[in-house]
Amino acid sequence: MWSKSCNWQTIRRLDMKTCGTRIFQRWMSSENSSRSNKFAALWGNGDYGRLGHGGLESQWRPAICSAFRDQSLRAISCGGAHTLFLTESGRVFATGLNDFGQLGISENKSYSLGPVEVSGLQKEIALISAGYYHSCAITVDGELYMWGKNSNGQLGLGKRSAEVVPLPTKVDCLGGITIKMVALGSEHSMAVTDSGEALSWGIGDSGRLGHDHDHDSGILGFFKSTSEYTPRLIKNLEGIKVKNAAAGLQHSACIDENGSVFVFGERAVDKEVFGKVNNATAQFMISELPYSEEVACGGYHTCVLTRSGELYTWGSNENGCLGIGSTDVFDLPERVQGPFLKSPVTKVSCGWKHTAAISEGNIFTWGWGGSHGTFAEDGHSSGGQLGHGSDVDYIKPTMITFEGNVKALQISCGFNHTGAILEYT
Repeated sequence: MWSKSCNWQTIRRLDMKTCGTRIFQRWMSSENSSRSNKFAALWGNGDYGRLGHGGLESQWRPAICSAFRDQSLRAISCGGAHTLFLTESGRVFATGLNDFGQLGISENKSYSLGPVEVSGLQKEIALISAGYYHSCAITVDGELYMWGKNSNGQLGLGKRSAEVVPLPTKVDCLGGITIKMVALGSEHSMAVTDSGEALSWGIGDSGRLGHDHDHDSGILGFFKSTSEYTPRLIKNLEGIKVKNAAAGLQHSACIDENGSVFVFGERAVDKEVFGKVNNATAQFMISELPYSEEVACGGYHTCVLTRSGELYTWGSNENGCLGIGSTDVFDLPERVQGPFLKSPVTKVSCGWKHTAAISEGNIFTWGWGGSHGTFAEDGHSSGGQLGHGSDVDYIKPTMITFEGNVKALQISCGFNHTGAILEYT
Protein backbone atom coordinates (compact mmCIF):
# COMPACT_ATOMS: atom_id res chain seq x y z
CA MET A 1 0.00 0.00 0.00
CA TRP A 2 1.35 3.47 -0.82
CA SER A 3 1.45 5.90 2.05
CA LYS A 4 -0.35 9.26 1.88
CA SER A 5 2.37 10.74 4.05
CA CYS A 6 5.06 10.09 1.44
CA ASN A 7 4.75 13.00 -1.00
CA TRP A 8 7.44 11.64 -3.32
CA GLN A 9 5.38 8.47 -3.81
CA THR A 10 2.33 10.51 -4.76
CA ILE A 11 4.40 12.48 -7.25
CA ARG A 12 5.86 9.25 -8.65
CA ARG A 13 2.37 7.76 -9.00
CA LEU A 14 1.02 10.78 -10.86
CA ASP A 15 4.12 10.88 -13.06
CA MET A 16 3.66 7.23 -14.05
CA LYS A 17 -0.05 7.78 -14.78
CA THR A 18 0.71 10.58 -17.24
CA CYS A 19 3.82 9.02 -18.77
CA GLY A 20 1.87 7.19 -21.46
CA THR A 21 0.08 10.37 -22.46
CA ARG A 22 3.37 12.27 -22.82
CA ILE A 23 4.87 9.51 -24.96
CA PHE A 24 1.75 9.53 -27.12
CA GLN A 25 1.91 13.32 -27.53
CA ARG A 26 5.60 13.23 -28.50
CA TRP A 27 4.89 10.51 -31.08
CA MET A 28 1.94 12.37 -32.57
CA SER A 29 3.90 15.62 -32.88
CA SER A 30 7.05 14.00 -34.30
CA GLU A 31 7.91 15.23 -37.76
CA ASN A 32 9.63 11.94 -38.53
CA SER A 33 6.63 9.69 -37.97
CA SER A 34 4.77 8.54 -41.06
CA ARG A 35 1.07 9.23 -40.70
CA SER A 36 0.26 6.26 -42.93
CA ASN A 37 1.90 3.81 -40.52
CA LYS A 38 0.00 1.44 -38.32
CA PHE A 39 1.58 1.47 -34.89
CA ALA A 40 1.30 -0.28 -31.53
CA ALA A 41 0.28 1.14 -28.16
CA LEU A 42 0.59 -0.91 -24.98
CA TRP A 43 -0.36 -0.43 -21.35
CA GLY A 44 -0.59 -2.29 -18.04
CA ASN A 45 2.02 -4.23 -16.09
CA GLY A 46 5.54 -3.52 -17.31
CA ASP A 47 7.45 -6.33 -15.61
CA TYR A 48 10.13 -8.03 -17.74
CA GLY A 49 9.65 -5.45 -20.50
CA ARG A 50 6.44 -6.96 -21.84
CA LEU A 51 5.25 -3.51 -22.97
CA GLY A 52 8.31 -3.08 -25.20
CA HIS A 53 9.03 0.47 -24.02
CA GLY A 54 12.63 -0.19 -23.02
CA GLY A 55 12.01 -0.29 -19.27
CA LEU A 56 10.15 -2.08 -16.49
CA GLU A 57 7.66 0.65 -15.68
CA SER A 58 3.94 -0.05 -15.78
CA GLN A 59 1.74 2.22 -17.87
CA TRP A 60 -1.73 3.29 -16.76
CA ARG A 61 -2.50 4.84 -20.12
CA PRO A 62 -1.65 3.73 -23.69
CA ALA A 63 1.97 4.37 -24.61
CA ILE A 64 3.41 4.06 -28.11
CA CYS A 65 5.97 1.34 -28.76
CA SER A 66 8.51 3.62 -30.44
CA ALA A 67 10.73 0.72 -31.55
CA PHE A 68 8.60 0.48 -34.68
CA ARG A 69 8.79 4.14 -35.64
CA ASP A 70 10.11 3.21 -39.10
CA GLN A 71 7.94 0.13 -39.63
CA SER A 72 4.22 -0.31 -40.08
CA LEU A 73 2.63 -3.00 -37.92
CA ARG A 74 -0.02 -5.48 -38.97
CA ALA A 75 -0.83 -7.29 -35.70
CA ILE A 76 -0.07 -7.63 -32.00
CA SER A 77 -0.60 -10.53 -29.59
CA CYS A 78 -0.22 -10.24 -25.82
CA GLY A 79 0.63 -13.37 -23.81
CA GLY A 80 1.30 -14.11 -20.16
CA ALA A 81 4.27 -11.77 -19.74
CA HIS A 82 5.43 -11.33 -23.32
CA THR A 83 4.19 -9.69 -26.49
CA LEU A 84 4.51 -10.53 -30.19
CA PHE A 85 4.44 -7.98 -33.03
CA LEU A 86 3.90 -8.64 -36.75
CA THR A 87 5.08 -6.05 -39.25
CA GLU A 88 3.41 -5.32 -42.59
CA SER A 89 6.41 -6.95 -44.26
CA GLY A 90 5.75 -10.23 -42.45
CA ARG A 91 8.52 -10.11 -39.82
CA VAL A 92 7.90 -11.09 -36.18
CA PHE A 93 9.30 -9.34 -33.11
CA ALA A 94 8.93 -10.20 -29.43
CA THR A 95 9.48 -8.52 -26.06
CA GLY A 96 9.14 -9.43 -22.39
CA LEU A 97 9.72 -12.58 -20.38
CA ASN A 98 11.77 -15.36 -21.95
CA ASP A 99 12.10 -17.92 -19.13
CA PHE A 100 10.73 -20.69 -21.36
CA GLY A 101 12.01 -19.40 -24.70
CA GLN A 102 8.69 -17.76 -25.57
CA LEU A 103 10.46 -14.86 -27.33
CA GLY A 104 11.96 -17.20 -29.94
CA ILE A 105 15.35 -15.51 -30.04
CA SER A 106 18.79 -17.02 -30.52
CA GLU A 107 20.30 -14.93 -27.72
CA ASN A 108 20.22 -16.61 -24.30
CA LYS A 109 18.50 -14.00 -22.13
CA SER A 110 15.73 -14.33 -19.55
CA TYR A 111 13.82 -11.26 -20.76
CA SER A 112 14.00 -8.37 -23.19
CA LEU A 113 13.03 -4.79 -22.44
CA GLY A 114 12.32 -4.01 -26.08
CA PRO A 115 11.23 -5.82 -29.25
CA VAL A 116 13.79 -8.18 -30.79
CA GLU A 117 13.29 -10.08 -34.02
CA VAL A 118 12.23 -13.72 -33.68
CA SER A 119 14.97 -15.98 -35.06
CA GLY A 120 14.83 -18.40 -37.95
CA LEU A 121 11.53 -17.52 -39.63
CA GLN A 122 12.57 -17.66 -43.26
CA LYS A 123 9.12 -17.17 -44.79
CA GLU A 124 6.77 -14.23 -44.62
CA ILE A 125 4.42 -14.53 -41.63
CA ALA A 126 0.69 -13.91 -41.92
CA LEU A 127 -0.58 -14.51 -38.36
CA ILE A 128 0.81 -14.62 -34.80
CA SER A 129 -0.49 -15.77 -31.43
CA ALA A 130 0.95 -15.62 -27.90
CA GLY A 131 -0.06 -18.03 -25.13
CA TYR A 132 0.86 -17.86 -21.48
CA TYR A 133 4.36 -19.30 -21.97
CA HIS A 134 4.40 -20.25 -25.66
CA SER A 135 4.14 -18.56 -29.05
CA CYS A 136 3.44 -19.34 -32.69
CA ALA A 137 3.39 -17.95 -36.21
CA ILE A 138 1.63 -19.00 -39.42
CA THR A 139 3.37 -18.41 -42.73
CA VAL A 140 1.58 -16.98 -45.76
CA ASP A 141 1.33 -20.51 -47.19
CA GLY A 142 -0.22 -21.95 -44.03
CA GLU A 143 2.75 -23.56 -42.26
CA LEU A 144 2.73 -23.48 -38.43
CA TYR A 145 5.84 -22.67 -36.36
CA MET A 146 5.84 -22.85 -32.56
CA TRP A 147 8.25 -22.12 -29.71
CA GLY A 148 8.40 -21.70 -25.93
CA LYS A 149 7.21 -23.93 -23.09
CA ASN A 150 6.35 -27.48 -24.14
CA SER A 151 5.92 -29.36 -20.86
CA ASN A 152 2.49 -30.67 -21.84
CA GLY A 153 2.89 -30.91 -25.59
CA GLN A 154 1.41 -27.47 -26.25
CA LEU A 155 3.85 -26.93 -29.13
CA GLY A 156 2.57 -30.00 -30.99
CA LEU A 157 6.09 -31.25 -31.78
CA GLY A 158 5.67 -34.80 -30.48
CA LYS A 159 6.14 -36.61 -27.18
CA ARG A 160 9.93 -36.80 -27.53
CA SER A 161 10.45 -33.09 -28.09
CA ALA A 162 12.11 -30.94 -25.43
CA GLU A 163 10.11 -29.29 -22.66
CA VAL A 164 11.55 -25.93 -23.72
CA VAL A 165 11.93 -25.04 -27.40
CA PRO A 166 13.57 -21.59 -27.62
CA LEU A 167 13.50 -21.17 -31.41
CA PRO A 168 10.63 -21.38 -33.92
CA THR A 169 10.15 -24.97 -34.99
CA LYS A 170 7.89 -26.17 -37.78
CA VAL A 171 5.10 -28.53 -36.75
CA ASP A 172 6.09 -31.22 -39.23
CA CYS A 173 3.16 -33.52 -38.58
CA LEU A 174 0.93 -30.90 -40.24
CA GLY A 175 2.79 -31.25 -43.54
CA GLY A 176 0.38 -30.85 -46.44
CA ILE A 177 -2.26 -29.21 -44.19
CA THR A 178 -2.88 -25.49 -44.53
CA ILE A 179 -3.47 -23.77 -41.19
CA LYS A 180 -5.76 -20.77 -41.40
CA MET A 181 -5.80 -19.60 -37.79
CA VAL A 182 -4.42 -20.58 -34.38
CA ALA A 183 -5.20 -19.69 -30.76
CA LEU A 184 -2.97 -20.35 -27.75
CA GLY A 185 -4.23 -20.75 -24.19
CA SER A 186 -2.39 -21.33 -20.93
CA GLU A 187 -0.94 -24.76 -21.78
CA HIS A 188 -2.93 -25.83 -24.83
CA SER A 189 -3.35 -24.78 -28.46
CA MET A 190 -6.15 -24.69 -31.03
CA ALA A 191 -5.97 -24.43 -34.81
CA VAL A 192 -8.35 -24.28 -37.76
CA THR A 193 -7.43 -25.61 -41.21
CA ASP A 194 -8.40 -24.03 -44.51
CA SER A 195 -11.04 -26.76 -44.91
CA GLY A 196 -12.64 -25.90 -41.56
CA GLU A 197 -11.31 -28.74 -39.43
CA ALA A 198 -10.59 -27.96 -35.77
CA LEU A 199 -7.40 -29.30 -34.16
CA SER A 200 -6.23 -29.11 -30.55
CA TRP A 201 -3.22 -30.24 -28.53
CA GLY A 202 -1.43 -29.74 -25.22
CA ILE A 203 -2.72 -30.44 -21.73
CA GLY A 204 -6.23 -31.86 -21.81
CA ASP A 205 -7.31 -31.48 -18.17
CA SER A 206 -10.84 -30.13 -17.67
CA GLY A 207 -11.80 -31.19 -21.20
CA ARG A 208 -10.33 -28.08 -22.77
CA LEU A 209 -9.20 -30.00 -25.90
CA GLY A 210 -12.63 -31.42 -26.67
CA HIS A 211 -11.29 -34.98 -27.08
CA ASP A 212 -12.29 -38.39 -25.77
CA HIS A 213 -9.36 -39.99 -24.00
CA ASP A 214 -10.33 -43.61 -23.52
CA HIS A 215 -7.49 -44.66 -25.82
CA ASP A 216 -4.94 -43.16 -23.43
CA SER A 217 -5.66 -45.44 -20.47
CA GLY A 218 -2.57 -47.07 -19.00
CA ILE A 219 -2.25 -50.49 -17.42
CA LEU A 220 -5.52 -51.43 -15.67
CA GLY A 221 -6.79 -47.95 -16.50
CA PHE A 222 -4.37 -46.16 -14.19
CA PHE A 223 -2.17 -43.15 -15.04
CA LYS A 224 -4.47 -42.08 -17.83
CA SER A 225 -3.01 -39.09 -19.67
CA THR A 226 -5.19 -36.38 -21.18
CA SER A 227 -2.37 -34.54 -22.94
CA GLU A 228 -1.94 -34.52 -26.71
CA TYR A 229 1.61 -34.04 -27.98
CA THR A 230 0.69 -33.50 -31.63
CA PRO A 231 -2.29 -31.70 -33.20
CA ARG A 232 -5.36 -33.93 -33.11
CA LEU A 233 -8.66 -33.56 -34.93
CA ILE A 234 -11.59 -32.79 -32.65
CA LYS A 235 -13.73 -35.68 -33.84
CA ASN A 236 -16.81 -34.48 -32.01
CA LEU A 237 -16.79 -31.53 -34.41
CA GLU A 238 -16.25 -33.72 -37.47
CA GLY A 239 -18.52 -32.69 -40.31
CA ILE A 240 -18.81 -29.18 -38.86
CA LYS A 241 -16.87 -26.51 -40.74
CA VAL A 242 -15.16 -24.32 -38.16
CA LYS A 243 -14.19 -20.74 -39.00
CA ASN A 244 -12.99 -19.32 -35.68
CA ALA A 245 -11.47 -20.68 -32.45
CA ALA A 246 -10.24 -19.39 -29.09
CA ALA A 247 -8.30 -20.81 -26.14
CA GLY A 248 -8.45 -19.62 -22.52
CA LEU A 249 -7.08 -20.78 -19.21
CA GLN A 250 -8.95 -24.09 -18.97
CA HIS A 251 -11.54 -23.92 -21.73
CA SER A 252 -11.84 -23.44 -25.49
CA ALA A 253 -14.47 -22.41 -28.02
CA CYS A 254 -15.19 -22.64 -31.75
CA ILE A 255 -17.61 -21.03 -34.20
CA ASP A 256 -18.82 -22.86 -37.30
CA GLU A 257 -19.79 -21.56 -40.73
CA ASN A 258 -23.43 -21.30 -39.63
CA GLY A 259 -22.54 -18.95 -36.77
CA SER A 260 -23.05 -21.56 -34.02
CA VAL A 261 -20.81 -21.47 -30.94
CA PHE A 262 -19.33 -24.62 -29.37
CA VAL A 263 -17.58 -24.53 -25.99
CA PHE A 264 -15.71 -27.15 -24.01
CA GLY A 265 -13.69 -27.29 -20.82
CA GLU A 266 -13.94 -26.19 -17.22
CA ARG A 267 -16.67 -23.70 -16.40
CA ALA A 268 -17.39 -23.20 -20.07
CA VAL A 269 -21.09 -23.73 -19.43
CA ASP A 270 -23.36 -24.27 -16.44
CA LYS A 271 -23.70 -28.00 -15.78
CA GLU A 272 -27.05 -27.50 -14.06
CA VAL A 273 -28.45 -25.99 -17.24
CA PHE A 274 -26.96 -28.51 -19.63
CA GLY A 275 -27.20 -31.59 -17.40
CA LYS A 276 -24.60 -33.90 -15.91
CA VAL A 277 -21.58 -34.15 -18.19
CA ASN A 278 -18.15 -35.70 -18.37
CA ASN A 279 -15.78 -32.72 -18.46
CA ALA A 280 -13.14 -34.66 -20.34
CA THR A 281 -15.30 -35.52 -23.34
CA ALA A 282 -18.20 -33.15 -23.79
CA GLN A 283 -18.73 -29.88 -25.61
CA PHE A 284 -21.89 -27.86 -26.08
CA MET A 285 -23.50 -25.66 -28.67
CA ILE A 286 -24.78 -22.42 -27.17
CA SER A 287 -28.21 -22.13 -28.77
CA GLU A 288 -29.10 -18.81 -27.09
CA LEU A 289 -26.79 -16.77 -29.33
CA PRO A 290 -27.54 -15.03 -32.65
CA TYR A 291 -25.32 -15.73 -35.68
CA SER A 292 -21.78 -15.39 -34.29
CA GLU A 293 -18.56 -14.27 -35.98
CA GLU A 294 -15.82 -14.15 -33.34
CA VAL A 295 -15.13 -15.74 -29.95
CA ALA A 296 -12.61 -14.92 -27.21
CA CYS A 297 -11.73 -16.90 -24.06
CA GLY A 298 -10.30 -15.41 -20.87
CA GLY A 299 -9.39 -16.93 -17.54
CA TYR A 300 -12.90 -18.09 -16.72
CA HIS A 301 -15.07 -16.01 -19.01
CA THR A 302 -16.05 -16.07 -22.68
CA CYS A 303 -17.07 -13.35 -25.14
CA VAL A 304 -18.86 -13.77 -28.46
CA LEU A 305 -19.27 -11.15 -31.18
CA THR A 306 -22.29 -11.56 -33.45
CA ARG A 307 -22.64 -10.70 -37.13
CA SER A 308 -24.66 -7.58 -36.25
CA GLY A 309 -22.00 -6.33 -33.82
CA GLU A 310 -23.65 -7.36 -30.57
CA LEU A 311 -21.36 -8.55 -27.77
CA TYR A 312 -22.37 -11.40 -25.47
CA THR A 313 -20.44 -12.67 -22.48
CA TRP A 314 -20.74 -15.24 -19.71
CA GLY A 315 -18.77 -17.06 -17.03
CA SER A 316 -16.95 -15.94 -13.92
CA ASN A 317 -17.40 -12.22 -13.35
CA GLU A 318 -14.58 -11.44 -10.94
CA ASN A 319 -13.72 -7.75 -10.99
CA GLY A 320 -16.56 -7.09 -13.47
CA CYS A 321 -14.86 -8.68 -16.48
CA LEU A 322 -18.25 -9.45 -18.11
CA GLY A 323 -19.02 -5.73 -18.45
CA ILE A 324 -22.66 -6.09 -17.41
CA GLY A 325 -22.60 -3.50 -14.63
CA SER A 326 -22.23 -5.93 -11.73
CA THR A 327 -20.01 -8.76 -10.50
CA ASP A 328 -22.79 -11.36 -10.69
CA VAL A 329 -21.87 -14.64 -12.36
CA PHE A 330 -23.72 -15.45 -15.58
CA ASP A 331 -23.80 -19.05 -16.77
CA LEU A 332 -25.62 -18.21 -20.00
CA PRO A 333 -24.82 -15.49 -22.56
CA GLU A 334 -25.71 -11.97 -21.48
CA ARG A 335 -25.56 -9.04 -23.87
CA VAL A 336 -23.11 -6.28 -22.97
CA GLN A 337 -25.01 -3.04 -23.31
CA GLY A 338 -23.95 0.50 -22.41
CA PRO A 339 -22.17 2.12 -25.38
CA PHE A 340 -22.68 -1.00 -27.52
CA LEU A 341 -26.45 -0.54 -27.72
CA LYS A 342 -25.95 2.20 -30.31
CA SER A 343 -22.59 1.35 -31.87
CA PRO A 344 -21.58 -2.15 -33.07
CA VAL A 345 -18.53 -3.99 -31.75
CA THR A 346 -15.99 -5.10 -34.35
CA LYS A 347 -13.24 -6.76 -32.24
CA VAL A 348 -13.04 -8.32 -28.77
CA SER A 349 -10.25 -9.83 -26.65
CA CYS A 350 -10.14 -11.37 -23.17
CA GLY A 351 -7.34 -11.31 -20.60
CA TRP A 352 -7.28 -13.28 -17.38
CA LYS A 353 -9.86 -11.06 -15.70
CA HIS A 354 -10.22 -8.10 -18.04
CA THR A 355 -11.80 -7.53 -21.45
CA ALA A 356 -11.29 -5.09 -24.32
CA ALA A 357 -13.37 -4.32 -27.40
CA ILE A 358 -13.29 -2.01 -30.41
CA SER A 359 -16.39 -0.10 -31.50
CA GLU A 360 -16.34 2.53 -34.25
CA GLY A 361 -12.56 2.74 -33.98
CA ASN A 362 -12.63 3.40 -30.22
CA ILE A 363 -11.25 1.06 -27.56
CA PHE A 364 -13.36 0.11 -24.55
CA THR A 365 -12.02 -1.86 -21.58
CA TRP A 366 -13.45 -3.24 -18.36
CA GLY A 367 -12.83 -5.73 -15.55
CA TRP A 368 -9.72 -6.14 -13.44
CA GLY A 369 -7.68 -2.96 -13.15
CA GLY A 370 -4.76 -4.53 -11.33
CA SER A 371 -4.38 -3.98 -7.63
CA HIS A 372 -7.90 -3.20 -6.45
CA GLY A 373 -7.29 0.54 -6.29
CA THR A 374 -3.96 0.47 -4.42
CA PHE A 375 -0.41 1.26 -5.47
CA ALA A 376 2.80 -0.44 -4.40
CA GLU A 377 5.27 1.23 -2.03
CA ASP A 378 7.74 2.10 -4.77
CA GLY A 379 5.14 3.78 -6.94
CA HIS A 380 4.76 0.79 -9.25
CA SER A 381 1.64 -1.29 -9.65
CA SER A 382 0.75 -4.67 -11.10
CA GLY A 383 -2.11 -3.07 -12.96
CA GLY A 384 -3.11 -0.45 -15.47
CA GLN A 385 -4.27 -2.94 -18.10
CA LEU A 386 -7.55 -1.03 -18.58
CA GLY A 387 -5.74 2.11 -19.71
CA HIS A 388 -7.90 4.57 -17.79
CA GLY A 389 -5.15 6.15 -15.69
CA SER A 390 -5.59 4.01 -12.57
CA ASP A 391 -5.65 0.39 -11.50
CA VAL A 392 -9.21 0.32 -10.16
CA ASP A 393 -11.80 -2.11 -11.56
CA TYR A 394 -14.47 -1.10 -14.07
CA ILE A 395 -17.69 -3.13 -14.28
CA LYS A 396 -18.96 -1.46 -17.46
CA PRO A 397 -17.28 -0.82 -20.83
CA THR A 398 -15.37 2.46 -20.57
CA MET A 399 -13.74 4.21 -23.52
CA ILE A 400 -10.00 4.89 -23.46
CA THR A 401 -9.04 8.44 -24.37
CA PHE A 402 -6.17 9.03 -26.80
CA GLU A 403 -4.23 12.16 -27.62
CA GLY A 404 -4.72 12.87 -31.31
CA ASN A 405 -6.96 11.40 -33.99
CA VAL A 406 -6.38 7.67 -34.13
CA LYS A 407 -8.45 4.65 -35.06
CA ALA A 408 -8.07 1.25 -33.38
CA LEU A 409 -7.73 -1.70 -35.77
CA GLN A 410 -6.89 -4.58 -33.42
CA ILE A 411 -6.91 -5.26 -29.67
CA SER A 412 -5.16 -7.96 -27.64
CA CYS A 413 -5.37 -8.70 -23.90
CA GLY A 414 -2.56 -10.48 -22.07
CA PHE A 415 -2.57 -11.70 -18.49
CA ASN A 416 -2.38 -8.18 -17.07
CA HIS A 417 -1.33 -6.02 -20.00
CA THR A 418 -3.07 -4.88 -23.18
CA GLY A 419 -1.93 -3.91 -26.66
CA ALA A 420 -3.55 -2.39 -29.73
CA ILE A 421 -2.76 -1.63 -33.36
CA LEU A 422 -3.86 1.87 -34.35
CA GLU A 423 -3.61 4.16 -37.32
CA TYR A 424 -3.91 7.88 -37.88
CA THR A 425 -7.19 9.31 -39.19
